[in-house]
Amino acid sequence: MSRSAGTPVAAPPVLAAAPLPLRSWLFVPGDSERKQQRALESDADVLILDLEDSVAPAQLPRARGQVAQLLRSRRGGKGPALWVRVNAPTSGLLRTDLAEMYAAGALPDGVVVPKVSAADQVIDVAEYLSTLERGFGRASGSTRLLVLATETPAGLLALPQYPSALGGTPSLERLAGLTWGAEDLSVALGASAKRDAAGALTFTFELARTSCLLAAAALGVQAIDGVWTDLRDRHGLERELADARRDGFSGKLAVHPDQLAAINAAFAPTAAERAHAQRVVAAFAAAPGAGVASLDGQMIDRPHLLQAQRILAVAQRARGGL
Repeated sequence: MSRSAGTPVAAPPVLAAAPLPLRSWLFVPGDSERKQQRALESDADVLILDLEDSVAPAQLPRARGQVAQLLRSRRGGKGPALWVRVNAPTSGLLRTDLAEMYAAGALPDGVVVPKVSAADQVIDVAEYLSTLERGFGRASGSTRLLVLATETPAGLLALPQYPSALGGTPSLERLAGLTWGAEDLSVALGASAKRDAAGALTFTFELARTSCLLAAAALGVQAIDGVWTDLRDRHGLERELADARRDGFSGKLAVHPDQLAAINAAFAPTAAERAHAQRVVAAFAAAPGAGVASLDGQMIDRPHLLQAQRILAVAQRARGGL
């Protein structure tokens, strides 16, 4: 039956949307109030308050206190999400990092876990967070996890085990994403370089990057590309961002605020993607209650609608609407 010109078009069905992808993740030393204040004014989606590599061991107690103070002062405020990179599972420091934050009433949005060598370590951290949440009256599962999964050789070899080890567990519900790192892996391997003469990653480091991407996709979580460390080479950053977006990464780690604009732009939907998403939404709006619709002679179904709605939500955020 044809629809009359005056009949209003029903709104598309509302689907349970996944959280918006977090595009830009900026590392900030945990013991530097000056850098933290500057970062809070940036356009980062996430600030990673670092208690690991950027903090000297002697400064760790002060860094914990500084991070806790910032988390308390910004609770419920606008601006970037505040995550904390704790020390590695094998360091003997991770539980103290977390326990002192929770005891001080400092509740991060998420925790970045470095130098993970096995899926069991992810489960252990997730279970400890559950213990802290119960003990300090926070909603269960409210602290998310980002795992740095390729900083050790064992960690890289363990990535194929993640889907079977984490699938269907509470740990997976807490997991926001996987990311990869080349610096620590390079040291562990004794590699003299991570890139070839043309600037491309050598096979081992490309394997780490690809393994991270595949494991994240298998788990249904974000794949976050690693850092670009050459602050002077903006064109190199832009090339790497184009590759990351093409391959399926949805965000990137940053080491300086000057990298954020390029990262956010790279992971924002293009005009063509926005236009197609609007047409998908319109196709379902014209067929209220239908599980499938037709667009340009092709069948589209509810996953297409969910993806279109997510693209439009990300585009709205990129325009400052969220």
